[in-house]
Amino acid sequence: MRISIVAIGRLARSPETELVKLYVERATNAGRALGLGPVEVVEVESRKPGKAAEAEALRAHLSDAHVIACDERGAARPSRAFAEEIGRLRDQGVRRLVFLIGGADGLDPALVAQANGKLAFGPQTWPHALARAMLAEQVYRAVSILAGSPYHRD
Repeated sequence: MRISIVAIGRLARSPETELVKLYVERATNAGRALGLGPVEVVEVESRKPGKAAEAEALRAHLSDAHVIACDERGAARPSRAFAEEIGRLRDQGVRRLVFLIGGADGLDPALVAQANGKLAFGPQTWPHALARAMLAEQVYRAVSILAGSPYHRD
């Protein structure tokens, strides 16, 4: 199952960008034997400002995907439950899993409503660079849990 983090905007070179790359590479390498991956980050630029225009730009990357919107009103899951969900989707034959990260004002409510699920990183608001890094790390952690790796400790 291919896993994509599809996000509005491009990150400048930064420590957060390096973390995203590190965890995406680790998840891709560890997931190969499990039928997970490749893991990728797709940065999307909207030609017009506003949530509706951003939603249209994001929709171009969602064909045939199981979509989880990163949204503060979503469910905050423990890492093991997150891993189990990814494993369940893989086992159900989902070919592509997409996590959406919106722009500065978040995701368009209509796009969130169309998603198959919502994920929150708690009630706080996080900078986009950190949200991407945290999501990439959690994807890697999920892969390592599914592989039985000692990376995750309960």
